[in-house]
Amino acid sequence: MSEGNQTVISQFLLLGLPIPREQQHLFYALFLTMYLTTVLGNLLIIILILLDSHLHTPMYFFLSNLSFSDLCFSSVTMPKLLHNMQSQVPFIPYAGCLAQTYFFLFFGDLESFLLVAMAYDRYVAICFPLHYTSIMSPKLCVSLVLLSWVLTASHAMLHTLLLTRLSFCENNVIPHFFCDLSALLKLACSDIHINELVVLIIGGLVVVLPFLLIIGSYAQIVSSILKVPSTRGVHKVFSTCGSHLSVVSLFFGTIIGLYLCPSANNSTMKDTVMSMMYTVVTPMLNPFIYSLRNRDMKGALKRVFQKKSLFGL
Repeated sequence: MSEGNQTVISQFLLLGLPIPREQQHLFYALFLTMYLTTVLGNLLIIILILLDSHLHTPMYFFLSNLSFSDLCFSSVTMPKLLHNMQSQVPFIPYAGCLAQTYFFLFFGDLESFLLVAMAYDRYVAICFPLHYTSIMSPKLCVSLVLLSWVLTASHAMLHTLLLTRLSFCENNVIPHFFCDLSALLKLACSDIHINELVVLIIGGLVVVLPFLLIIGSYAQIVSSILKVPSTRGVHKVFSTCGSHLSVVSLFFGTIIGLYLCPSANNSTMKDTVMSMMYTVVTPMLNPFIYSLRNRDMKGALKRVFQKKSLFGL
C-alpha cells in the first residue's frame, strides 16, 4: 500500500473509445484520416505563411502560431489513441500520463489565448483601419504570442505539479482515450480539494475570460459595421465572424461544459464525445475555416506553385 504521497501504481489503463470490436478498423481509418488532415492542413498553412511575403502580416503571424498549436494539440492525444486501438494492452506509464496532461493543457490553453489575439487583431483592423499598422506593431504581436506561451506553460505546470502530490492506489483504469485531468482526479485516493479549487478558479480565468474577450471583440466589430451599413461589407464581415465564432463556440463550449460546469449524470460516452469535438474536430476544421477558404491563402498557394514551376524550368 501507500504511505504519504507515494504513488503505488506505475501505469494507467486507457479504456479508449466505446467502439464495438467489429467497427474498430472503420473508426481507426476515420481517425487516422482526420489526424492526417489536421497535420497536413496546418503544416500547409505554416509553410505558406513562411514562404509568401504577402502573408507576413499580424493576422497571419497569429494564424501560423494557431496552426502550430492545433497541430501539436491534436498530436498530444491522437497518435496514442491510434496506437491503443491496435494494441491489446493500451497502457500508458505514470510519467507519460503526466506529460500528456501537461502538453494537453499547454496547447489547449495556448489555442484559447491565440484565438483572443486573432479576435483583437480583427477588431483593430475593422474598427480602427487607419491606425491598424501603428497599433498592431511587430513588437506588440510578438509580445502577445510570448505572453500566451508563458501564461499557458505556467498554468499547465501548476496543474501537473499539483497532480504529482496525489496518491494513486489500486484503481488505475481511465475511462477515456487520454490522460484527462478530471479523470485522473477521480482516480486519486488522496485529498483533491486544492486541485479542484485551482481548476475552478484559474481554469475559469484561462477559459471563460478569453471566451468573453472574443465575444466582446466581435460584438464591437458588428456594432462598428452596422453604423456604416454596406450590403457587401456587412455580408462579408458577418460571414467571417460567423465562421470564427462557430469554431470558438465549439472549442470553448465543450471545455466549459466538461470542466467548469460538470453534470453529475454525464455519461462517459457523452464526456468522450465532447472531448473529441475540441481535441480532434476543431484542430481539423480550423485550417478550412481560417485559411484554406481565404482568398489570400489561395493566392499564396498559387504563387508558391508558380515559383516551384519556374525553378523547375
